[in-house]
Amino acid sequence: MKKIIIGLSLLFIPLSAMAENQLSPDEIRAQVDRIKLTALNTFKEYLALPNEGTHHDDIAVLADWVENEFEKRRFEVSRLASPENPLLYAKRMVFGADKTILVYLQADGQPVDPSAWFQPDPYGAVLWQSDTNTWERDQMRAIPWDSLEGNINPDWRIYARSASDSKGPNIQFLMALDVLERLGVTTDFNLKVVIDTEEELSSPHLPQAVIDNREELASDMLLIFDGPPHRSGGPTLSFGARGITDVTLKTFGPKVAQHSGHFGNYAPNPAFQLAQLLATMKDADGVVTIPGFYDGVEITPEVQAILDAVPNNEAEMRASMGFSVTDKVADSLEASIQYPSLNIRGMGSAWIGDQVRTIIPPDATAEIDIRLVKESDPAYLVDLIKKHIENQGYIVIPEPPTDAQRMSGNRYAQMTHFTSYPAFRTDFDSLAGVFAKSAMTHFYGEPPIMLRTMGGSIPIAPFVDTLGIPAVTVPTVNPDNNQHSPNENIRVGNFIEGISIIAAVLAERVE
Repeated sequence: MKKIIIGLSLLFIPLSAMAENQLSPDEIRAQVDRIKLTALNTFKEYLALPNEGTHHDDIAVLADWVENEFEKRRFEVSRLASPENPLLYAKRMVFGADKTILVYLQADGQPVDPSAWFQPDPYGAVLWQSDTNTWERDQMRAIPWDSLEGNINPDWRIYARSASDSKGPNIQFLMALDVLERLGVTTDFNLKVVIDTEEELSSPHLPQAVIDNREELASDMLLIFDGPPHRSGGPTLSFGARGITDVTLKTFGPKVAQHSGHFGNYAPNPAFQLAQLLATMKDADGVVTIPGFYDGVEITPEVQAILDAVPNNEAEMRASMGFSVTDKVADSLEASIQYPSLNIRGMGSAWIGDQVRTIIPPDATAEIDIRLVKESDPAYLVDLIKKHIENQGYIVIPEPPTDAQRMSGNRYAQMTHFTSYPAFRTDFDSLAGVFAKSAMTHFYGEPPIMLRTMGGSIPIAPFVDTLGIPAVTVPTVNPDNNQHSPNENIRVGNFIEGISIIAAVLAERVE
């Protein structure tokens, strides 16, 4: 008989009781089935809260909502940092537990362009159905939300900003706690949860907050509930993520846009300069030509075996994305993301479309991101790019050129950069890896797909490096969720199954 004594952030269940209990998948799924409507309605309420990180008043409302939900579940809540957007923290200690698991959740989301969405309000969740399971507007129809009160079709989808990235995992986590509560089971470890409201802004205050709160955050491992699983949709664990450095590069022509008829062939065009400069950084096969960019990365036979074990159907994947010729950095997707990448994420100069004008633009800008891997030193890579630009005949400066510089006879390129966070990677046989793999294997009856690293970036390295703990990501949403894009969505079946997955992980004993 389990005994529960409730106090502020303290839940007491004799650990011997936990030792006798290994929840079966059927027990977990049956309980999830009983609360799924509550979970979906809570999810709709949460989705309605705008969460773009630059809108601080909206984030304040969102933070209060999140804190209240954790308090309902007997967590002690506080804030590790309180800039415009707070870094939320919740903990629930278990008497007698000798292990602590830290959980990372993200609550903020990408900006929205309502004109690009299928629905008028990207924060107003809409339930959509497609009879062909083709998620294009002419194949879809909105259905009433109360359709979820009957027999749920797992292929229905909920469209709203942050449905998958990452309000869905937030609610899945909270509901997983409720599932264990209803089953009379708690964790055999302490739970500490960090909820980031600045992730899409590159978490600028998180690294220092982790340093400042090192003792409070001390844990044995970190679990991240975020992101999609392998494209097959199979149960997945990810043991790493790439870091990210942003670079803004700008070239300059006349101080004011000039008539292309009067001054074409005479005034330099910065858009051409920028295009030529960027073209020197990669060859026709998409391989970075800057010497040293890939230094330190080695695909050993052991690593290759890990990559080969991932069940990718690359022909199908390319067809779904609409291209057939890949970059040649490596011979597969899994191998490619083991290397740092150099990506143009946006370019701009003058006007286009119905705003086009016959002018020579005054400047041209490229926004670049470098996806870092564990072997990457971001300062080293940025310096390589700077030197490469200099070798093309430019003087690199951190601000626009002065009038004197413009008249000096030199060519100038403005370059600024910012590193959000480095990459992290955890060994498969770490405490976190063994724990998460055991939980997923118990739940599914077979080991999950094990990814050495995922392509996206999440701010986990500050925890791993400062706290000295291993970290593993447990993905719980559908791979084709349009995250960061208009019409972001989550498949209803994945939302419900994600609750079960997290409940199974939290019910696992730390050996």
